Amino acid sequence: MTGAGSGKTAGSCQFRITLADMGRPAVFITGAAAGIGRSTALLFAAQGYQVGAYDIDEVGLGRLAADITGQGGSVHTGVLDVTNATQWAERLAEFHAAAGRLDILINNAGILRAGRFETLELAAHQAIIDVNLGGVLIGTHAAFRYLRDTPGAQVVNLCSASAIYGQPELASYGASKAAVKSLTEALDLEWERFDIRVIAIWPLFVDTAMTDGVQTGTTKSLGVRLTAQDVAEGIWEATRKRARLPRVHYEIGAQAKVLATAAKYAPNWAVRTVNKYFSGT
Repeated sequence: MTGAGSGKTAGSCQFRITLADMGRPAVFITGAAAGIGRSTALLFAAQGYQVGAYDIDEVGLGRLAADITGQGGSVHTGVLDVTNATQWAERLAEFHAAAGRLDILINNAGILRAGRFETLELAAHQAIIDVNLGGVLIGTHAAFRYLRDTPGAQVVNLCSASAIYGQPELASYGASKAAVKSLTEALDLEWERFDIRVIAIWPLFVDTAMTDGVQTGTTKSLGVRLTAQDVAEGIWEATRKRARLPRVHYEIGAQAKVLATAAKYAPNWAVRTVNKYFSGT
């Protein structure tokens, strides 16, 4: 639970957002109980944002809320399964009622299962698509009405540099993130008329619980070099930039930037060869 406030509804923790907070920018973050989501919530709270932190992990959310309120920040937490459209509608409505606005939606929640395609159960592949793509699709659709009514609103989608070119042993994960890339690009064009900016964040492998125990050819050759804080800071910086020439994609870390540049300018056979080498296939 968070600190005392205006009460709660089923699946939602108590508000720690007061009338004094109204008018301050607001950010809604999925997968916020740990890893990238947690670091991002702490960073935005420290910068004065009203933070909506959502996850299926109630215990982790409680720890996050204690840390934010302990530093004088504003937070509202609630249980959210991003594949559940009803929960999305409820959590967004609750947060908007408390904050009065929705400046940034950060679609961070995701899962990863590694292994040869044929060795993973079909249910595992389907879960990856349902969470990593379906969760972004459902949430962004549900959030539109609140984003539209907040001037200069933004959507931040977590992609992955592993989706720049399909990665062996991460086939479904890469496919889900490649689909998020396409969705991001389309919505950034469609929603420009509503003054809604949609961007994608592209880290490679990040040292979080999601990569614990993951052993693929690519993780062995490239290593896991980024921290959750690195990505949180990248998200913060990307949401500060409203350049004259629109930018949609933000790579995090030197490796991701090199891989993205190579994929953009090198011939396809060369990109395939590089990926074949790094993955050990």
